[in-house]
Amino acid sequence: MSALAREIEGCRICARRFAETRTAHAPRPVVWFRPQARILIAGQAPGLRVHQSGRPFDDPSGDRLRDWLAMNRAEFYDLDRVAVVPMAFCFPGYDTKGGDLPPPAICRQTWHDRVMADLGDLRLTVLVGGYAHKYHLGTRAGVTETVRDWRAHAPRVFPLPHPSWRNTAWLNRNPWFAAEVLPELRRRVREILDD
Repeated sequence: MSALAREIEGCRICARRFAETRTAHAPRPVVWFRPQARILIAGQAPGLRVHQSGRPFDDPSGDRLRDWLAMNRAEFYDLDRVAVVPMAFCFPGYDTKGGDLPPPAICRQTWHDRVMADLGDLRLTVLVGGYAHKYHLGTRAGVTETVRDWRAHAPRVFPLPHPSWRNTAWLNRNPWFAAEVLPELRRRVREILDD
C-alpha cells in the first residue's frame, strides 16, 4: 500500500457529518488502488454493504458492473491491474427518507487530484455515474447524454450509468447501451487484461 493510500485510510474529515446521518456511522475509507493499475473504475461512493465489507463494489451493483465489464471477481479485485477510486472513499450515509446521500465534495477536493497523480499509465478509465462523469470529463450534461456520447471518449474512457438496481428502468429505456456500449467496453477491457 502506498503512503497516499495509507493516509486516505486514516482520513476522518467527515466523522461529524457521518455521525449526523440516519446511519450515524463512523468513516471507513475503502481504498483500492496501486500506482501500477492500468484500468481505473471511477465510481460514486461506497454503499452500506461496501462500508461493511471494505471491498469496493462488493454488492449487487458490483455484480452488474463486473458483468458489464465481462470481468470475474479475481480480475476485478487484482490491485496490480485495477484501481477503484470513487468520488468519496466512505459511505456517505442515508438521508431521512432512506436515500443515499451524495458523496461529500470535501473528499474529492482533499484526495482526488493527488490520487490521479499517483496513478501511473492508465489505459482505460470507466466512469460510473454522474459524479464521476462531472469530475473526469468536466461535463455538465446529464447521465444519458454523457453515456450516449461515449464514442467521443472511447477507447480510453467509457462513461456508464450507475449499475444500481435503481437504474434498471433506465437500462430498459436505453437498449442502445447494452447493444452498442457494452460490446466495445468488454473488448477494450479484454484487450488490456490479455496484454
